[in-house]
Amino acid sequence: MLLFLPGLICDSRIYAPQSAAFADSHVVNSYGLADSLSEMARIALADADRIGAQRFDLFGHSMGGRVALEVYRQAPERVRRLALVSTGIHPLGANEPASREALMAVGHDNGFEALVDQWLPPMVADANRADPAIYSPMRDMCLSMGQEVFDAQINALVTRPEVETLLPQIACPTLVMTGELDAWAGPQQHEAIAARITNSRLVIVPGAGHMIQLEAPDAVNEAIKRWLEIPAS
Repeated sequence: MLLFLPGLICDSRIYAPQSAAFADSHVVNSYGLADSLSEMARIALADADRIGAQRFDLFGHSMGGRVALEVYRQAPERVRRLALVSTGIHPLGANEPASREALMAVGHDNGFEALVDQWLPPMVADANRADPAIYSPMRDMCLSMGQEVFDAQINALVTRPEVETLLPQIACPTLVMTGELDAWAGPQQHEAIAARITNSRLVIVPGAGHMIQLEAPDAVNEAIKRWLEIPAS
């Protein structure tokens, strides 16, 4: 079983091309109003239990990458392979809480649509943002999640635990991947992640921004296929 974990205000729609390509896959569609990464990880594990997946290959995108690390922390014996995609391992920065609160305030003061229209465009490479077939469904997905979910997930991010000491403990085959044009979690950041995980492979996808699964589905699917071919313990 290939288990996909979505990122901030995303759901199964962010993985539509991957769900279509990999029959033995499942997306954790919602974290509900969970406001901590550890609780999101427990929800993901409960979802795996519900579908009978005792062991699984775990793919986490953006915030979902941090959730994936919490799943590994809680139940490493269940993770056959790990993918950390368009994500980060850095601790909370000095200015991060204030910038996150300012973005939340945009939604509370001007409506959630204003928040999404400020937050989402930089997450997508310019050429892909101009393509309505890519951008419009992505925007609709984010809008459907709503302010309450956004606020809960932001709280999870600003209360995140440290993970740098966890990375050297990861023994399973690990895919570390991001888009060449990801302005939020770029190649240099992922080079640092891969360097801390012994059994890792780094993939940089040309022409893609942060929302890599929808921006470059063929390249992402090919990277997943190669990752799943690596023997797992």
